[in-house]
Amino acid sequence: MGAVRLAAQGALPVLDQRLRGTRFLAYSARSVLNPPESTGIGCWSLNPYVGCEFGCSYCYARFAHRYVVERARDAGRLTPSEFGALRGPRGWDGFEHQIFVKQRPAVLAALERDLARVLARYRRGRREPVLIGTATDPYQPAERRFGITRAVLERLAQAPPLAIGLITKSPLVTRDVELLARLATRHRLTVHLSLISTRRRLIRIFEPRSPMPHARLRAVRKLVAAGVHAGLLVAPILPGITDRSAHLRQLLRTAREHGARCAHPSPLRLYAAVRPVLLPVLERQFPALVPRYLAAYRRAEDAPRAYARGLKDRFARLAAEIGINTNDDRIGDDEPRTAGARQLALWNDPPAEEP
Repeated sequence: MGAVRLAAQGALPVLDQRLRGTRFLAYSARSVLNPPESTGIGCWSLNPYVGCEFGCSYCYARFAHRYVVERARDAGRLTPSEFGALRGPRGWDGFEHQIFVKQRPAVLAALERDLARVLARYRRGRREPVLIGTATDPYQPAERRFGITRAVLERLAQAPPLAIGLITKSPLVTRDVELLARLATRHRLTVHLSLISTRRRLIRIFEPRSPMPHARLRAVRKLVAAGVHAGLLVAPILPGITDRSAHLRQLLRTAREHGARCAHPSPLRLYAAVRPVLLPVLERQFPALVPRYLAAYRRAEDAPRAYARGLKDRFARLAAEIGINTNDDRIGDDEPRTAGARQLALWNDPPAEEP
């Protein structure tokens, strides 16, 4: 694939198209590593794709897709009809149906420039991790066809030692198990398989196109067996649905049985891009929780601070009981823990009925 910029006449080159209508559009990025100052999580972030076929209802990253589309419109590279098609009827639907593929030559050229900035900071003692997959899944189905993530990892394998994290829901990550094992001998690498539940029904409700839990857990086992530091990213934890002790205990126990080396929790953030997608799902499946969500997230997109601290305390206690490390510092996290399990009563009294 050649480096293709947004066409001057407005049309975006279509690289591929699924039978169900998902399109893959060429996109040439001038920079691929977003600095910690812009991510707000203390890491450099890298996303080989913009948009994600998995289209999880709680995904906060829809804003990133919308930003790319609006920037192309403002630059005069899209007609009004093209702009509408790329956004989708509700403004956020394009995220899972119009996937931007960052072209390999442009990605590698940008990575070369951006790595120079990262390494300059490392030499000054600022060793912020490089985190792949913060906004879209780097191993979503498109990766089988385009291989952008693999190309990035192959380049990083040649770089001086770095702290590298990778987040994915996909067992496709095991395609690159040998490459990741090689990276792990040179870099401080952690692969985080994102999983909110071991219950297939809940996954189908909130992540209708994502891989099933058993497939992700098998990927953890295969990575660990190859010498890769791998574990779970339990995110987002959904208040009143997946935050109960029994639910988290089962998830952590199953992860431990599959060899997970770590588990990291994060509560739901109800961003503006999430509300029009997630709230209708809750109205259908957990209608009693909707008023509580609206009240709790009335003033902010983040979960209430007391709830978040109590949840972290609960998660840490359960993880210690089961024998999984939660203090993995490969993902930036400055939220302090506090003894506050009673603060979870906002959601768990009474517990929600799962469908």
